[in-house]
Amino acid sequence: MATRPEYQSKPELQTRTAFPSFQALGELPRGPLEKFLSLFADVRAGEGPAALILMCNVFLLLSSYYLLKTAREPLILTEGGAAVKSYSAAGQALLLMVFVPLYGLVGTKVNRLVLIMGLQLFFASHLILFQILGAAGARIGVAYYIWVGIFNTFVVSQFWAFANDLYTEGQGKRLFTMIGVGASVGAFAGSQAATTLFGTYKFQPYTMMTIAAGVLVVCASLIWLANRVETSRPGREMTRHANDKLGSDDGFALIFRSRYLMLIAGLIVLLNVVNTTGEFLLSSVVEEEAKRLYAGDKAAMRSFIGAFYGDFFRWVNLMGILIQTFLVSRIINGIGVRGALFILPGIAVAGYSVLAVAPILALVRGAKILENATDYSLQNTIRQALFLPTSREEKYKAKAAIDTFFMRFGDVLQAGLVKVGNELSLGLTGFAVVNVGLTMVWLWLASSLNREHKKMRF
Repeated sequence: MATRPEYQSKPELQTRTAFPSFQALGELPRGPLEKFLSLFADVRAGEGPAALILMCNVFLLLSSYYLLKTAREPLILTEGGAAVKSYSAAGQALLLMVFVPLYGLVGTKVNRLVLIMGLQLFFASHLILFQILGAAGARIGVAYYIWVGIFNTFVVSQFWAFANDLYTEGQGKRLFTMIGVGASVGAFAGSQAATTLFGTYKFQPYTMMTIAAGVLVVCASLIWLANRVETSRPGREMTRHANDKLGSDDGFALIFRSRYLMLIAGLIVLLNVVNTTGEFLLSSVVEEEAKRLYAGDKAAMRSFIGAFYGDFFRWVNLMGILIQTFLVSRIINGIGVRGALFILPGIAVAGYSVLAVAPILALVRGAKILENATDYSLQNTIRQALFLPTSREEKYKAKAAIDTFFMRFGDVLQAGLVKVGNELSLGLTGFAVVNVGLTMVWLWLASSLNREHKKMRF
């Protein structure tokens, strides 16, 4: 693993009282904004403005993603079906093998501000193109599905890489729980908006793309503002390196040189295989229901599927908000990042064990809501915090490779699993049993990562 700079790892003043008071000996007094934000996390003097901007930024990013994610479901399911949806992940992984190194190369030429803002505007331009093609009658379901998978993993991953680069290890551990509230609320707001637009106003997917493109332009502006606010603060050692370009190391090479990063990559792969296998089970049931109700009426099927997924995502993200707001800070303060690694796989193994015994539609929906809500709140915060002890190059390049290629490689493995499972006629019970076995391996990887994280002395 590359050596992280000493300025990034300096210890913070220790809090003298327990959550939620957050009074640190020798700390400057907090203003009204910091006092309010301390309802969500330990926000100290001067940290409020930039943290609030980042929280708003990720709120908008996740809101736009859920508009786009909900729009992709009716397109892919009516143009290809649940099986084609699973197989399309292979296309994402192949494209990322090219895109990740190119992105790393760009990072050696420009500073972080140009890198992150440019990435968001780059994806915004694609949405206009998709809208034009879709309105012209082109079949864009598969291409758009692949694009959304790359967009989500890359843009969100690099937002968190930027946040990692703004803060020291101690700050990130405190502030990421609050910034994550923006992600959870944004996901809920986006899914709620998608439900209303699809179900009540009968919007088509292409309109969602135009709205999301405008939101991404706003997000790029907020990245500029957060960088400006944080770099203007006096005495901030992290901001002295804001204009530094990244080194020449390749993201994949950084991962394969580090056992710690390889374990994170392996955990991401297994997490995604388990999660997307569960998504396949849900998609199959929804597709059959749409065909039963609206056979031959593609527009009605799209509206039904869009409304169903909008409602599903709404419940997932409502639970995610509650977990992120009221539990994540307390869990991390209570058992730490390492202990929290075991919560999501514990939920998954319990859920799929129940489904293996009683494969009922209501249980599939309920199990996926709980699993996804925990993934998008607690597990997401943990995943971002795991990169705090890493070097700057690892934050941007290795993180990009792990959050994109390795995540989508998990989709490829899951597509193979679906193909083999369908040929063997596994059915809902069979896929649930397979997921139980995979989750046991996931728990073993979490244990290994726990030990490596202890060696980081963080």
